[in-house]
Amino acid sequence: MNPETLAAALLSVVAPIADERRPGEVLGLTASDIVLERPRNRDHGDWASNIAMRLAKPLGVNPRELAQQIADGLVSVEGIASAEVAGPGFLNIRLDAAAAGALAKTIVDAGAAYGTNTSQQGVSVNLEFVSANPTGPLHIAHTRWAALGDAIVRLLLASGAHAVREYYINDAGAQMERFAGSLVAAAKGEPTPEGGYPGEYIATLAARILEARPDLLSLPDAEQLVVARDLGYEYQLAEIKHSLDRFNVPFDVWFSERTLHAKDASGSSLIDQAVERLREQGHVYDEDGAVWVRTTDFGDDKDRVIRRSNGEYTYFAADAAYYLNKGDRGFQNKIYLLGADHHGYVHRLKAVAGAAGEDPEKNIQVLIGQMVSINGARLSKRAGNIIEMDDLLDWLGTDALRYSLERSPADSPLDLDPELLQKRTNDNPVFYVQYAHARTHNVSRNAHDSGVDRSEFAPETLTHASEAALLGALQEFPRIVAFAAEVREPHRVARYLEELAGLYHRWYDNCRVIPQGDDPIESVHRTRLWLNDAAGQVFRNGLDLLGVSAPERM
Repeated sequence: MNPETLAAALLSVVAPIADERRPGEVLGLTASDIVLERPRNRDHGDWASNIAMRLAKPLGVNPRELAQQIADGLVSVEGIASAEVAGPGFLNIRLDAAAAGALAKTIVDAGAAYGTNTSQQGVSVNLEFVSANPTGPLHIAHTRWAALGDAIVRLLLASGAHAVREYYINDAGAQMERFAGSLVAAAKGEPTPEGGYPGEYIATLAARILEARPDLLSLPDAEQLVVARDLGYEYQLAEIKHSLDRFNVPFDVWFSERTLHAKDASGSSLIDQAVERLREQGHVYDEDGAVWVRTTDFGDDKDRVIRRSNGEYTYFAADAAYYLNKGDRGFQNKIYLLGADHHGYVHRLKAVAGAAGEDPEKNIQVLIGQMVSINGARLSKRAGNIIEMDDLLDWLGTDALRYSLERSPADSPLDLDPELLQKRTNDNPVFYVQYAHARTHNVSRNAHDSGVDRSEFAPETLTHASEAALLGALQEFPRIVAFAAEVREPHRVARYLEELAGLYHRWYDNCRVIPQGDDPIESVHRTRLWLNDAAGQVFRNGLDLLGVSAPERM
């Protein structure tokens, strides 16, 4: 019996009681009004509900009296072993073993689909993250945003949303010109220009450019910069994509900032059109020869210039055009994952949403991630002043790095211990969870070799306390996924998996899938194999949501 079935059963008992106490009144109760929670102390039962306390006042009755009446009605419901009243009117409900154990077969039959839900169905979400300038390699901060952003999208997709991962390529503006100047200087063997990009990677890119264009230095100066910029951009962006592929972070959309500046047949760019659209909304005004957006109407600390008096657009203009473009592509909700030094963007982006006629509290969400440090991590030899993502992957591996970055909230600073992340002990959280998954496969292999199969399923035999606890946790997985998607917090899945691993290991220590010695194979052994395989499936599904592998042997 899952929470939805139990809620429906509760409703079937509560509705007649409400009709009896208030005949003629329509309370309009549905199963969604029945809130079920896991008791902190499992000795109190499998589920708890406060429905009696919620209905006591409308029905004009003492909550404990109402709770007792509901409890009396529940004991006749198939699958419920007992219902007791606690405190001021809580209901503690215990399922019988067969009803609780049926979940094991449900999970195995559902396979990879177990945990998916429809809580975000009909919602379209564009999540933009990482978006590093294509002028250098990805570094340690990008690594955290990559892990979190990808996991959030995985959760949204599992919850029924239409969600895409988008990378905004900042390939227009002064940084690209500085990049070009740095590459040309390196090609000539000259020092890095003031304000340019240092590091061995620039020299490596310059060498590749010279290999592709041996005539580079014979070109006019202006053309040298264009060729160096475009080829360097191509090579560096390819490196960024390769790093993200290694980190198991696929992007659905690579959006070039140049798209916003490109002129159409009428000579108008998306930025030009964005300014006019905001003007039509009534939030644009002209002053001192410049064009302004009245962003203070939407909580910004000051109005923002969108076009300077010299006719040049500001970065805010590109932000506005990009935001509107996302809406034009059908995304009602836009999520931005920004670094700790981008707090100033929050009000600005929300003001854009408001000026565009959308709800800043609903249509846009800006998540600010805090920095991460890793003890003993060395600055990149290639880049000189950063810790590169590729170096971290070579050092710690994708699984350890992703899991450790995703198991804490985005807004909490992280200081990771590399020695711990490389240990093959239970102190290492990712090893602890992956080992639990590998153990389920080991149990399954050994069971097969011993003649134990899943030819029989007798859930009423799963009566051990560790089995009830494990089943209770497995049943929570879809709710955890839905809630983590709603609040954009992948760490909830990681912490759940760690708790599940502990419960599985305790079950493993107490309940045998393979009979001892010459004991015969019984229904309970075959049924426990179902439970073992159900746990393995949930480990796989949960790790996949985090972009972490689920090894079968360790």
